[in-house]
Amino acid sequence: MSRMSGKVALITGAGSGMGRVHAVRLAQEGADIIALDLAEDALAETAARVRAQGRHIFTAIADVRDLVATTAAADAGVAELGRLDTVVANAGVTENVGSSWTIDEDLWERSIAVNLTGVWHTVRAGVAALSVAGGSVIIISSTAGLGAAPGAAHYSAAKHAVVGLARTLARELGERSIRVNTVHPGAVDTAMTLNPTTFARLRPDLSDPRAEDIVDVLAARHLLPVPWVESVDVSNAVLFLASDEARYITGTQLVVDAGSTEKRAS
Repeated sequence: MSRMSGKVALITGAGSGMGRVHAVRLAQEGADIIALDLAEDALAETAARVRAQGRHIFTAIADVRDLVATTAAADAGVAELGRLDTVVANAGVTENVGSSWTIDEDLWERSIAVNLTGVWHTVRAGVAALSVAGGSVIIISSTAGLGAAPGAAHYSAAKHAVVGLARTLARELGERSIRVNTVHPGAVDTAMTLNPTTFARLRPDLSDPRAEDIVDVLAARHLLPVPWVESVDVSNAVLFLASDEARYITGTQLVVDAGSTEKRAS
């Protein structure tokens, strides 16, 4: 496959979860990867998986909350791999903590810093290096960026905000043939969904709930009869928006949620 042949993609949060799957999926289609994360060991595993696809990868430890570090890492990756065509602002954090007025201020600030300011830092670090032929900026938002997320106002606020950022960027960068879109996953088979805290929140009637115990709870929230989407399904959406198949798509929100947003609206 060669939908990304000759192209380079910058991905934040690439050490694990969806970020790693994005890196591998784009590499499968011919892309070389600039991978940023905070976890060195996790980045090494991502690098091994990308190289197994026969592609090059540059890795760097960088905190997206730090503009200087993020810019330096992006610049070093572009210098090594020679160009940049796609920016995937994927790094994010979340916790369900309770009602909006009970959220700890430090937690609120951390969520905004990573999920919103970190996205702006990522785009700012990468956009100057995007190919003169144009490029694609893909911001990973969430279904929480399209509707209410009780118990996670800090996360929902940031994920709504990046939609506004993306739509503004689409207007500003269109004349450079740079497309900007957001992807909105629902429940995904990563640690952000499949973790003991989520299990306990969804099944408070059990003393030690596991993933299998929340299957019916999550499936009931979807139009399609599945409890969650697989990471690769989100990566396939990223791949589409990064590829020339989406060359005239900009300023849009692509939802990958098995129909949960539509079900909530009905």
